[in-house]
Amino acid sequence: MAKKQCETRMVSYGIYSEFDRDGRDLPKFLEPTWTIPVAMGVEFGYVLEIKKARGQFLTFEIDHPSFLDSRGNPAGPFTGEIRIPHSTWRFFLGDTFWLPLEDKVGKWRLRVWIAGDLVADKTFTMVL
Repeated sequence: MAKKQCETRMVSYGIYSEFDRDGRDLPKFLEPTWTIPVAMGVEFGYVLEIKKARGQFLTFEIDHPSFLDSRGNPAGPFTGEIRIPHSTWRFFLGDTFWLPLEDKVGKWRLRVWIAGDLVADKTFTMVL
């Protein structure tokens, strides 16, 4: 039997209100842009609407400039995986900035895979 194809659509991208990672609500969309000002309190990313993928695994990656981790080593990409809970679902992939701000400047690439298939791949440019 052929694998059922999921449907994805980018609903919004750019700057959002602060995201409560423990809450159920997505952040409020504020401004569409691929260029993000690096400043404390700025939340950026995109929202995907995903259909026909309930129960499948969504994998994400945020690849950022090589700032240093807490041990002084270059930090690798931030990755994660979650199971899609509903047949129609909206997912926010994004981040915010922390000190020091200067090492957050550059290209940040945000990607999403569902069941191993790349479904979203966008790059934001961070500027001071």
